[in-house]
Amino acid sequence: MNPATTPAMPEAARPLTALVGARIVLADRVVEDQALLLAGDRILGLAPRDTLPEDCRVEQIDGGWLLPGFIDVQVNGGGDVLLNDSPTVEGIRAIARAHRRYGTTGLLPTLISDYAEAVDVAIAAGEAALAEGVPGVLGVHIEGPHLNPAKKGIHDQTRFAPVDAEVIARLAAPTLGRRVVTLAPELAPAGSVRALSKAGILVCAGHSMADYQQSHAALAEGLAGFTHLFNAMTQFVSRDPGMVGAALEDRASYCGLIVDGFHVHPAAMRVAIKARGTEGIMLVTDAMPPVGGTRGTFTLMGTEITVANGKCTGPDGTLAGSALTMAEALRNTMDMLYCDIVTASRMASGNPARFLRLEHETGTIAPGLRADLVLLDEARRVRATWIGGAREDLGEDA
Repeated sequence: MNPATTPAMPEAARPLTALVGARIVLADRVVEDQALLLAGDRILGLAPRDTLPEDCRVEQIDGGWLLPGFIDVQVNGGGDVLLNDSPTVEGIRAIARAHRRYGTTGLLPTLISDYAEAVDVAIAAGEAALAEGVPGVLGVHIEGPHLNPAKKGIHDQTRFAPVDAEVIARLAAPTLGRRVVTLAPELAPAGSVRALSKAGILVCAGHSMADYQQSHAALAEGLAGFTHLFNAMTQFVSRDPGMVGAALEDRASYCGLIVDGFHVHPAAMRVAIKARGTEGIMLVTDAMPPVGGTRGTFTLMGTEITVANGKCTGPDGTLAGSALTMAEALRNTMDMLYCDIVTASRMASGNPARFLRLEHETGTIAPGLRADLVLLDEARRVRATWIGGAREDLGEDA
């Protein structure tokens, strides 16, 4: 056993499980000819295959890659379930289970702009899911309704509302997990982002007309990130860098990127990565009910959304979230953005974990972290996942 990568094994941690036969994707390299040791729900470390403890249970894997499980901070639905329509523990459980097939071991169910009462119900459902320990649920994301109508996208602007003291109190209520809030900072009173940030809420800018200066003012108040970079925000031009310019220049915040080939041109994404650095980019899906579901259409706020060739659109052609999975996002990142598997893995797991302030719990394969893993075969398709050391073999082709 390698003491440099494996801590002492406390008696309470046994029995051990060794995952043997796959290449292991760490934060900075790929390791071969090593076993990954798990102790209960935790990662113990790496060990040469011929030095495994005698009492270790061996799970033989026939090639492929072991990566940290994917973390998706923007998931509107899955398994034919939309959070807005099913803001319950069972609805959240169905969404999380649908995405687990595609390697997502941690996610934030996301509420699309809705009335205050719906926000309350969604937050309560998220807290109940966290209390029950629903596998994969890390918190909730409230996207709107505090957005700019000029950048509404598919959101229903009749449900939009201004930010006031009551809104801040609602969004800043204590949580058992992580809460992300997307708003248009130019429409929020000064100090709103700071108040939410001080309460532990991760505030992101999106669906916004904020210019470069207004975006920087929000960053100064603690803005944590930018929801789906390039989409529904002011763009970068030579004399007006816009929100995109502020996002790419800032080194502390995170940019969500929907790598489906529809939301953003691959060349624009490659430029963004060069400008911001891969450490500031996190893959998101903005997924809708068809992911892991059986239906080719669904209804969003009374509007019928059609899914064709992996693209979700409303009647006028407006993009309506996506049918993207995190497994597809990882493959697209490698193929479209020319990233290796280590870099793509950081963008799918390590970076979102850091954005959520969970890097000491999950997001990488390292001793002491939770055993949240995904197994990809040679074609980079999901074959199995582990959440807290519990394995499930239902993958993409099931």
